[in-house]
Amino acid sequence: MPPPSENSLPPDNEPDLDRQDPGRFEKERSRLEELRRELSDPETGKKPARLRELSREYSRLEKLVSIHDSLLKVRRELDENKILAEEEGEEEFLELVRAEIDKLEKKRLSLQKDLEGLMLPPDPGEGRNIIVEIRAGTGGEEAALFAADLFRMYSKFAEKEDLKLASLDTHPAAQGGIKEVVFSVTGEGAYRNFKYESGVHRVQRVPKTESQGRIHTSAATVAVLPEAEEVEVEIDPRDLRIDTFCSSGPGGQSVNTTYSAVRITHLPSGLVVSCQDEKSQHKNKASALKVLRARLFEKMRSEREEELSRQRKSQIKSGDRSDKIRTYNFPQNRVTDHRVNFTLHRLADVIDGDLEELVKKLRREERRELLAP
Repeated sequence: MPPPSENSLPPDNEPDLDRQDPGRFEKERSRLEELRRELSDPETGKKPARLRELSREYSRLEKLVSIHDSLLKVRRELDENKILAEEEGEEEFLELVRAEIDKLEKKRLSLQKDLEGLMLPPDPGEGRNIIVEIRAGTGGEEAALFAADLFRMYSKFAEKEDLKLASLDTHPAAQGGIKEVVFSVTGEGAYRNFKYESGVHRVQRVPKTESQGRIHTSAATVAVLPEAEEVEVEIDPRDLRIDTFCSSGPGGQSVNTTYSAVRITHLPSGLVVSCQDEKSQHKNKASALKVLRARLFEKMRSEREEELSRQRKSQIKSGDRSDKIRTYNFPQNRVTDHRVNFTLHRLADVIDGDLEELVKKLRREERRELLAP
């Protein structure tokens, strides 16, 4: 069966939250009581990071329980008014009842929308700036050219979303391609807009060097890492080996003449980070530590999820770089996101940074799965 086009999106079929099993919300009430006890414990106040985490969860659950109670009250009033509307009576009275039903129905929909947002499990990356890594995969020089295309696509997407993108480390390839690029994206909504891009991106097109017009398939991998605060990931300076070397990337006259590039090895984990796109060794070191902290944060998050056996339901949320998430087919002017079997036939717009429709589709499918009972 061919994938749906942009003109054939399935209906939303959002779950009717006020009709769901009340036991689901009783668990939230129990958790709220647990949080009250833990927040009142003097020992909790001695752990600032833990205190912030618990306070955020408490605030969310308190709103959720309050809105759910209001939703149940509105539902009862709706049912009562619907019974009155079916009975015989004066037309003037029935008009008032019907008006009240319309008013309550609007209120119910508004409360359900609020409740729906609060029921979504909090994403640890929400509200954070991000580090994005693009690496050319299979396909040789064509893969490097595709990696450069992705970098330009994300640069334009960030600009459309009023986000700031800054290159941290670039390894150019021949013919204008990129072997690897690491960059930061900062601003409101950075993680929310880029979170679905982690994975393998595949391109199908005729390379400029192909004389017989044959279509080649190449790939590049993308990793999106939420930035971590220092209090969340403490790095012992004794665990670091720091090397400096001459930059081979952009940077002006100082390139290849000063030891401004920095390579940091985190000895306990074996992670290696290098940054060279700034002229200043101090700035490159700060950028490298930022990338290292993000990678360690992601490593800790992944290990915690595996330990708790919280397997993701779909590739939308996995962020696994081994997942083939999207294909860009130039001869057919087609972009297909395999996670949601969704196709757009306007590849040029997408490559030019217009990812809004893809992001909305992925976000809608993720919400649907998370809200399923």
